[in-house]
Amino acid sequence: METESIEVFGARVHNLKNIDVSIPRNQLSVITGLSGSGKSSLAFDTIYAEGQRRYIETFSAYARQFLGGMERPDVDKITGLSPVISIEQKTTNKNPRSTVGTITELYDFLRLLYARAGIAYSYETGEEMVKYTDEQIINLIHEKFSDKRILILAPIVKGRKGHYKELFEQIRSKGFLYARVDGEIVELYHGYKVDRYKNHDIEVLIDKLVVEEVGDKRLKESVQTAMKHGKGITMILDKDTDEVRFYSRLLMCPTTGISYNTPAPHSFSFNSPHGACPKCKGLGRVNAIDMDKIIPDANLSIREGGIVPLGKYKNSLIFWQLEAIGRKYHFVMDTPIKEIPDEALSIILDGSSETFKLENTPLGASSNYFLSFDGVIKYISNQESNVTSKKAKKWAEQFIITKVCESCNGNRLKRESLHFKIHDKNISDVSTMDLGLLSEWFQDLEQHLNEKQQIIAQEILKEIRSRLGFLIDVGLEYLSLNRSSVTLSGGESQRIRLATQIGSQLVNVLYILDEPSIGLHQRDNQRLIYSLQQLRDSGNSVIVVEHDKDMILSADYVVDMGPFAGKHGGEVVVAGTPADILKGDSLTAHYLNGDKKIIIPESRREGNGKTISLKGCTGNNLKNVNITLPLGKFICVTGVSGSGKSSLINGTLQPILSQHFYRSVADPLPYEKISGIKNIDKVVEVNQSPLGRTPRSNPATYTNLFGDIRKLYEKLPESQIRGYKAGRFSFNVKGGRCETCQGAGVRSIEMNFLPDVYVHCDECNGKRYNRETLEVRYKGKSIGDVLDMTINQSVEFFEHIPAIQMKLKVLQDVGLGYITLGQPSTTLSGGESQRVKLATELAKRDTGQTMYILDEPTTGLHFEDVRVLLEVLNRLVNKGNTVVVIEHNMDVIKVADHVIDIGVEGGRNGGEILFEGTPEDLLACKKSFTAQFLKDEMK
Repeated sequence: METESIEVFGARVHNLKNIDVSIPRNQLSVITGLSGSGKSSLAFDTIYAEGQRRYIETFSAYARQFLGGMERPDVDKITGLSPVISIEQKTTNKNPRSTVGTITELYDFLRLLYARAGIAYSYETGEEMVKYTDEQIINLIHEKFSDKRILILAPIVKGRKGHYKELFEQIRSKGFLYARVDGEIVELYHGYKVDRYKNHDIEVLIDKLVVEEVGDKRLKESVQTAMKHGKGITMILDKDTDEVRFYSRLLMCPTTGISYNTPAPHSFSFNSPHGACPKCKGLGRVNAIDMDKIIPDANLSIREGGIVPLGKYKNSLIFWQLEAIGRKYHFVMDTPIKEIPDEALSIILDGSSETFKLENTPLGASSNYFLSFDGVIKYISNQESNVTSKKAKKWAEQFIITKVCESCNGNRLKRESLHFKIHDKNISDVSTMDLGLLSEWFQDLEQHLNEKQQIIAQEILKEIRSRLGFLIDVGLEYLSLNRSSVTLSGGESQRIRLATQIGSQLVNVLYILDEPSIGLHQRDNQRLIYSLQQLRDSGNSVIVVEHDKDMILSADYVVDMGPFAGKHGGEVVVAGTPADILKGDSLTAHYLNGDKKIIIPESRREGNGKTISLKGCTGNNLKNVNITLPLGKFICVTGVSGSGKSSLINGTLQPILSQHFYRSVADPLPYEKISGIKNIDKVVEVNQSPLGRTPRSNPATYTNLFGDIRKLYEKLPESQIRGYKAGRFSFNVKGGRCETCQGAGVRSIEMNFLPDVYVHCDECNGKRYNRETLEVRYKGKSIGDVLDMTINQSVEFFEHIPAIQMKLKVLQDVGLGYITLGQPSTTLSGGESQRVKLATELAKRDTGQTMYILDEPTTGLHFEDVRVLLEVLNRLVNKGNTVVVIEHNMDVIKVADHVIDIGVEGGRNGGEILFEGTPEDLLACKKSFTAQFLKDEMK
């Protein structure tokens, strides 16, 4: 009999304390608990890891040699395990070619639809393209040119330069004596050629005849000959009226004769050379030189450094060349750039093949030196494409901007591909619609198709509608198919994968999800829960690691981990139905019952009276938005998913401030003006990007805490005797580290076609250092032991070293007491990485005039962790700083001093400011979805 539950016995991964747990199959189960209590260790590092290991064991020995053996998780036994699929927070793809359409495979169906049912139109005249069989062509010639004298021609050159001497010789060698060149019939003699610098149209004269006076046999043979030499196109010229008609076996414009190849799905793929725009190679954007960065101030002269890439004047060849150009065009090095003649400035920037005489240079006799000039722009381009020097490439990149490709207008495809239409829309028009609008467009599409198109499209449309429905069900109707996956948040990419899995219709699978509600407004929560229940009702088991109150209460079964984090967690506090959890004595139960709650402040801060005003924001879906940020307050920016929060704060405000304070190269989204920047002295962005990309990066190194610890070990008597310096205790340089793993504690195994795998270093046993370095001890602990300590342990251990303890205390205050100092950054969640960054900023001496920008800092946080985080943020504001938080969490919104609500909906129906003011005043805003949910929290 099939097991009715997944049984885990003796799990000891990470901080799990030899736990046994039973999770029912074919149910929606939630694992919850404090951050660091062991939720992910149970769900991903135990259950999923074992499922993955069993799957790989089914491979042949040949396949396994490429994958390597997966280590068995530290667990006694797991029974009742189905095939496992993990849907984690990590964004799907950082490839600029990856879009929502390609991830969900919807774009593949669209390509098939346009290849088989699309109607081609001429990009010259807009006429519908036609193609004929040879039989149809003969009939059409009879109809159109009955009793008329016609010439049958084969077009071989259209609008191209060249003298074509060899081509004419080839035509003569095949027995053809006449050709039509640029509209004139000419006799081809030996050596005949045309002007090589002009564009030419050339057609070979195949036959002259009167249609009704010759038999069909001659007409057919002549047409077939013309088709052969004209590559599928025949041109008919009425000799009396000069009327021209084109006939083709290919898709062809009947007026101009331009033809398209027969479409295939790859003709509409921007990842294929058959469909991609040749200029941008299917990316939709190209790199271009930014003239404003090359000449930021035209009032300066060349000597003063007015042309930034050249720098200020010095005795060197390039400036001698500029002086030579100046002598010819009557300017000197002290002439302001705005007064240099345009022709001369064009030569300086774009170069010239013209030669210039150098005079009075140390190169020798001046009369012997004549040099041409390549130009500043070409030099920058050469440096930008330099593959050997990273330094040169980085230097050049400061003068380069990315702009929309002018050839395809950002549509990524060839112009031919963009002229296939269904119901008056090309494939790019369809891809730019948001999914909600696209779904409506597809609902009644059949009414606008002809009978043949309907038959072809029937099955494709069924698949497209089904997949669109799943994406809309998980709250993603504001996205479009051409949205780049690089711009997706972790929650969005996770929900896309969830919708894709629902669409795959698999059964008897175990799905494990990591906080799918990230980035989702409370309004959209029920739809997400419904989607997960759909997955369950299809005959699958669903395990969700989640903190969301609605998700916990909607689950069939809940496992509450705890009681606390790190070494004080790793136990199952209570497991059962949501009703069983509510009866329990855990922190989760207290918050769900309302026994514990985050307190609403008695009064809102007044701020310092200063503001920053941002006006005319139009990036993405923002509709000419104006906002005023009162400084010295805790500001929360909220709104439904896709309403424009990130576009406004992360895409517009933060890049403006970063450019002002740090000369950042990231350009903000379009806006009119900003005022009040002088009221702050720096901006700090605390996002969820990883601290580093290798196991060498960890909280100790990121916070600069490790430098202080190494200095402490340098001053120990044992180090002094041995002559060890602080560098001896660094795992990033030779000397004290283990050279087998080069100080990483793990060794990287290259997996060829898979990501690299890290395995435990046997030489140093994961301690990172060699034996001699580990012999130096402080209070009985080596530097390797210190890296293995949790933050909570190290606070006590370094209690007498104020410089170290202060930084550790801040890490503890943001709720990270359970992580170890040396924990590789690759193993930290997005929320943990964000809190390490926040702690790093808190440890610095603040000015009281700093603006902190945080994007969903409650990601991965339990109710209790949110309370701790809010205490930290309030501490920053109490010192006079400004904290701007993008957030959906009602506990954060209700304690904010100032709320900016954006909506009404996401995507095209969003991008408007609905409300600015206190949470109390927000409740009266009837258009706001946030207000509806906030009412319950403010009671």
